[in-house]
Amino acid sequence: MIKDKKFFFVAIILFFISMILNFPFPDENPLGETVATLLNIPVKSSNGLLYVGITSFLLLILSLFFLSKSLKKYHGRFILLSIVVAIFLPPFIVDLFQKTLATGIYAISYQKEESNCRFEMMGETTLHGVCELPLENYSKNKIQFTIEFYDKYDFKEDLPMVTLMNKNAPYEVRLRGNQSERVKIETDIDVSKMKNHIESGNASSVSIIIKSGERIRKL
Repeated sequence: MIKDKKFFFVAIILFFISMILNFPFPDENPLGETVATLLNIPVKSSNGLLYVGITSFLLLILSLFFLSKSLKKYHGRFILLSIVVAIFLPPFIVDLFQKTLATGIYAISYQKEESNCRFEMMGETTLHGVCELPLENYSKNKIQFTIEFYDKYDFKEDLPMVTLMNKNAPYEVRLRGNQSERVKIETDIDVSKMKNHIESGNASSVSIIIKSGERIRKL
């Protein structure tokens, strides 16, 4: 089956490095981006190119190349299997870890695509904001943490929306063991000192930061 063990081992190593760089935990961004940020290494170019994503993709292609060269036959089948593993194994591992071993905020799952925030002016200087955030605690213990908001993408020409909720942040949240809840955060925001602000609006797939002590996750 294997005609070149050196190529095979190189393929395995490159494959796992690619998966680790692209591992979707503990933050929403891949693990490679989180580590690079902590080390003050740029994660994207001025044109918006994501260095970590490109590196991960190139390593995956190289691993498939070496895998193909290392096998005597069934090249197509193993390459297809490797691609399936690269796509589905990382989220499966994260899900399994959160449901079995994770503690504290690492056991918190956030259904980002189901979240939303709504804003509406209440008078001349008060903006009323309401955010609904689907959260689930996979651990058996009660977890207490705080929530803040951030914009994943920085559009300088746009007025801030979701981050306006940070005027009265952080927000305390408690989830019982194995509790799933659509957490509702509601607040009045004083916009009297802001030159420009939204009058109303809606936002979905809301980006949040959860904190507990020194533990921080960007989801």
